Amino acid sequence: MAMNRAQFKKQLQAGLNAVFGLEYRRHPERWRLYMDVETENQKSYVEDVMMAGFGAAATKAEGAGVTYATTSETYTARYIFETVALAFAITEEAEEDNLYGSIGARLSKALARSMQHTKAVKNADVINNGYSASYLGGDGVCLFSASHPVKMGGNQSNTFATQADLMESSIEDMLINISTALDDQGIPVALTALRLCIPPQLKFPAHRILRSELQADSAENNINALRDMGAISGGYVVDERFTDPDSWSIKTDCPDGLKHIVRKTVTKKVEGDWETGNMRYKSRERYIQGWSNWRGAYGSSGI
Repeated sequence: MAMNRAQFKKQLQAGLNAVFGLEYRRHPERWRLYMDVETENQKSYVEDVMMAGFGAAATKAEGAGVTYATTSETYTARYIFETVALAFAITEEAEEDNLYGSIGARLSKALARSMQHTKAVKNADVINNGYSASYLGGDGVCLFSASHPVKMGGNQSNTFATQADLMESSIEDMLINISTALDDQGIPVALTALRLCIPPQLKFPAHRILRSELQADSAENNINALRDMGAISGGYVVDERFTDPDSWSIKTDCPDGLKHIVRKTVTKKVEGDWETGNMRYKSRERYIQGWSNWRGAYGSSGI
């Protein structure tokens, strides 16, 4: 339904000082610091297949035959593209009688802001829903879990058995877990911690923990090992769309971890209806987000 002059009656009168509320300074796209962006130009969905490698090699006795290893696919992560769109319409009379510039031009900025916000929320929700049994990955468990099944048997973990708040000691424990990560056959994986991902409520303690020259909140004259070693090379990112004030995570450099896959970049269309004279504005894009390899992020929900 097209918006008409009744929705903009103040803007049809002289003496108005300002029209406000449609545009604000925007946060940067924080999600780009913890999601890996890919592009798909043809298919309606894509799949990532986890392939287990081989375990340790066997010792071959003299004259004996070589041992043959076998492997297989372990799980599949499927990404089905979503279409995200929003539109509005304005009557011809509302545009003609407005005294303060084009209503459509101002509302187009609000439309762009809505599209950007939606994308930011959807990407942040990959981490927000990381502990929920309603959002399972290809291996059948949630992103942050102590029960990721592996080819060699048993489970591996990218979270704590007992959740911990953001502290120097808990970050160190998480970094140890990252540095001792194994692949599906039990071979050590050289993962690097790239970035600490936190909600706004944790930005001040995170800054003290990572940036202080000496240990934060300590009377000892010890160096800050996290800072001195460059243990988290990319520092921290604060995302205003993270919903849990206690939850924190660390993005690693594991390939095919947290993903945002673009099917169609944002398009904007403006068209008029010759019969009614209404102007219609639409913004549309297609993408999907999720995770393939859970080793791409390690997290704690806090206490």
